[in-house]
Amino acid sequence: MGAGREALTVGGLHHVEVWVPDLEAASRSWGWLLGELGWAPYQNWPAGRSWRHGPTYLVLEESPALTGRTHDRLAPGLNHLAFHAGPPAAVDRLVTAAPEHGWTLLFPDRHPHAGGPDSYAAYLTDGQGYEVELVGETS
Repeated sequence: MGAGREALTVGGLHHVEVWVPDLEAASRSWGWLLGELGWAPYQNWPAGRSWRHGPTYLVLEESPALTGRTHDRLAPGLNHLAFHAGPPAAVDRLVTAAPEHGWTLLFPDRHPHAGGPDSYAAYLTDGQGYEVELVGETS
């Protein structure tokens, strides 16, 4: 294995590619969030951007092959991506800053226990309808 490469685990997630209808808007909101979570910019091309965290990367692409311009997290397909966000205080800090970066808190009446009484998480949605869950580590 080359110097600086992390050990790869068979079955581990290699990458996720999310097709978005507006790459610039997605890059602003997702770029901020991913940066806050320790992801580093990885690739950049006219129709896409990616960020890397260890051996895994996440791609946002405004593909010319898109068949629609609307994402519906409640339709079959991707509902949300969940990220470890650190301790509850880190989740709270992200929730406070998220609106100025294009994110809206979902389920505010049940936050931070929308996932159940034993969970501490924030559910955010961006302006294009994509949802993320920021999971607080409570133990």
